[in-house]
Amino acid sequence: MIHAYRAQGTSAGPVRRLGAEAPGGLALPDASPTASHMYSPRGVWTDGERVVVADSGNHRALIWHTFPQEDGAEADVVLGHGDFLSEGPAAGSGDTRRGMYLPTGVGVVDGHLVVADAWHHRLLVWDGVPDQSFLPPDHIIGQADATAVEPNRGGDPDLDTLYWPFGFALVAGVFWVADTGNRRVLGWRGGLPLDGRAADILLGQADPAAREDNSGELGDATFRWPHALCGDDRTLYVADAGDHRVLGFSPPGSPNAELVLGQQSADIADEFKNRPQGPHRLRFPYAVVGDEKRLIVADTSNNRVLLWHGLPRHGAGVPADTVLGQADLDANGENRWDAVADDSLCWPYGLSLAGDLLAVADSGNNRVVFWQVD
Repeated sequence: MIHAYRAQGTSAGPVRRLGAEAPGGLALPDASPTASHMYSPRGVWTDGERVVVADSGNHRALIWHTFPQEDGAEADVVLGHGDFLSEGPAAGSGDTRRGMYLPTGVGVVDGHLVVADAWHHRLLVWDGVPDQSFLPPDHIIGQADATAVEPNRGGDPDLDTLYWPFGFALVAGVFWVADTGNRRVLGWRGGLPLDGRAADILLGQADPAAREDNSGELGDATFRWPHALCGDDRTLYVADAGDHRVLGFSPPGSPNAELVLGQQSADIADEFKNRPQGPHRLRFPYAVVGDEKRLIVADTSNNRVLLWHGLPRHGAGVPADTVLGQADLDANGENRWDAVADDSLCWPYGLSLAGDLLAVADSGNNRVVFWQVD
């Protein structure tokens, strides 16, 4: 039974869980793949009705075509494998046409299902949201064809290649990709580049062929591990996990960030390990979502989700207002250093927001948790 844990400063509470139940104590849920069990899910998307999960450790994507009415509900469709009981990269058989290798970001963009097939260095795109399992994608972004899986197409980075693309978002009419392994963000004006065209916008590197951490110098125009994105017409937010921060670029596409969350300035990348965390700090933030009312960050290594009321756009070290998954804004223990609970978190890795419904890919607990947020 789900109880309504009251996070600090909010009436938010978990309303649904997908994945295996914890066996009790400090043990983790079962990781064996079924139509409901997941292994380290790193991405989730929902529009309040449909749900898509990147079941990353099982190298597959799961789809629920209607919002689950009970905890642990079975998925309707599996992509990346021929059945719900199989696991392994490339469909477990080397089938790179229909298989996946550590999928992460998932979402529906302009009616197309998009899956970031990160370790195949590509995005997979379906025309619509499939209602049949094991369908091959209709389009590939980042590779020349459905069998190619080399980073940067086997050569140097360019504006049409990818290396560990972990996240994506459509913001201000531009399709953005966190090209994590190349330490950059790419943008395509006009939406999904289904025609294979090169990116129009490059953030984080001065040269399309470069891929050095922070472009050789930490600052407000560089990344270490850009991982997820969101935003509106005014600001593009990038979760730069490796530098323990979220950057805000106003307007989207600007080369320099005007906002730094998690650090006191853009030239600092401190990791505040095993200290009271407070509302100002981040440690490996792997996801960010938002709307006109709030910005929400998965503060992954602190085992919590932070909420800012309103959208911060300028400054550094702006404190969060609310925490989910911990008793207060100083705590950071995995499952609060206790047994797995309905409302505890262990390495929350992916987020999706639909109205007041927040979906959290709670990867360390092998589940997805849905919260009602104010």
